[in-house]
Amino acid sequence: MGEWRQLTLDQAGISLIDCVHKTPAAVEAGMPYVAIPEMRGGEIDLSGARKISKDDFVEWTRKANPEPYDVVLSRRCNPGETAFVRPGMTFALGQNLVLLRADGTCIHRPFLRWLVRTPEWWNEIERYRNVGAVFDSLRCADVPNFRLSIPPLEEQRYISSLLGALDDKIELNRQTNATLEAMARALFKDWFVDFGPTRAKAEGRAPYLAPHLWDLFPDALDALDDEDKPVGWTTEPLLDHARLISGGTPKTDITAYWNGSIAWASAKDVSQCSDAFLIETERSITPRGLEESSTRLIPKGATVVVARGATTGRYCLFGAEMAMNQTCYALTSLKQRPFWLNCAFGFLVQELVHSAHGSVFDTITTKTVQQAWVTISKQELIFSFEETVTPLFTRIHSNLEESRTLAQTRDLLLPKLMSGEIRLREAEQIAEAVL
Repeated sequence: MGEWRQLTLDQAGISLIDCVHKTPAAVEAGMPYVAIPEMRGGEIDLSGARKISKDDFVEWTRKANPEPYDVVLSRRCNPGETAFVRPGMTFALGQNLVLLRADGTCIHRPFLRWLVRTPEWWNEIERYRNVGAVFDSLRCADVPNFRLSIPPLEEQRYISSLLGALDDKIELNRQTNATLEAMARALFKDWFVDFGPTRAKAEGRAPYLAPHLWDLFPDALDALDDEDKPVGWTTEPLLDHARLISGGTPKTDITAYWNGSIAWASAKDVSQCSDAFLIETERSITPRGLEESSTRLIPKGATVVVARGATTGRYCLFGAEMAMNQTCYALTSLKQRPFWLNCAFGFLVQELVHSAHGSVFDTITTKTVQQAWVTISKQELIFSFEETVTPLFTRIHSNLEESRTLAQTRDLLLPKLMSGEIRLREAEQIAEAVL
C-alpha cells in the first residue's frame, strides 16, 4: 500500500456548500426537493420527495446545485448521515443539509462517498457534535476541520470501484424491484379499478390478454350500477377478505424484552421502507417481550400500514414473520391471496387517510378500516391475478435478500479497507463471491 496522509477536509480540497435557510412551498407537480427523509442508506431516494416550482428550484439551486459524486450531509436531527449524488440526479437541497464537493486534487470524486462513512468520520462527528435541547447539530464552520486518513489516489480509485460495484448491484436490484412492483400494480389497476378488459369487450376492441384470462371478464359494465362496475361484480367490506391485527410494545424497556430473535417493526421502519417488502428492522424483541406485551407475530406477506403519526398511510408487505408496535395495523388475507390484498389496499389507503381523524395527526382507527370496501370479481379471476403477480413479488423479495447480503459485505469491507486491515486483492475476492 502507498503512503496515507492525515488531512483535514479543507486540506484535501473538499468544499462545503450550504443550503438555502428556508423552505419553499410544495406543489403537486414540479422539481424534487430533498430533505432528511430522502437520505437512506447512503443513497438519495427521490421517489417520495416533495415537489417545488421551477422558479423556486432555480433559486434553491443557484447556491447549492448538486453535481455527480457530491455528498449530501445532514447537519441536524441525524448529524453526520450522508448520501451521495448519483450521476443524472437533479434536485434542490433542503434545510439542514449541505453539500460536500471534492475538487479532485487529493480526493477521487467517487471516493468521497466512502470517506464519509468510515469509523474515523464518525469519530469526528462525535468530536464536533453540538448537543442541543431538542436536536444535536454540526456547525458548517467545523466540518472543514474534520481530519481523516486519506489513501493515495490510485488506492482511492480501486476502493471506489470495488465498493461501487456492490452498491451498483444494490441500486440495480432497487430499480428492478420498482419496475416489477409497478407492473403488478398497473395490472391490478387495469383489471379491478379501470375494468380495462370489460371496457374493451364492450367497445368491441381486440383482446389483449391470454384467452383463458380474457374469458373471465364480463362483456359489459352494469348500466344500473352507479359505480360502473362490470356486470356481476360486487362491492364488499375489506374485512370480509382480511383479518385486522393490532400491534403493541413491551411496557418496560428491560433487557429481557429487547435485542432478541424476533424482528419488531415501528412506524419508522414501515414509513422508511422504499420497497414492496420490509425485511429488516431497527429493533428486535425476545420471546418474553412478545409474551408480555399486546403485540403478536405477524405472518410473512401481511400488509402493514402506519395508523397514526406524521406518516399515517405509509404501508408495505412484511417480508418475514415480525412483531410490530401499536402505531401500525396489519392485514392478513383470509383467502391466501396476500398480493391481491396488498394491491387492493394500495388503492384504498388514501381514502382511509382522508377518513382518518386526530387532534394533531391523522389516525386510522379500527372503525376506519371497517368502513373500507373493495370491488370483488369472480373468485377465479382474483386467484388468476394472484397467480400472475406472485412471481413478480417473489423476485422482488429475492432481490431484497440479495441486496442485504451485498450491503453486509460492503459494510464489512469498508472499515477494513480504510484501516489497511485487509489487502485489496483479498477484498476483491470477497466481493466477487457475492456479485
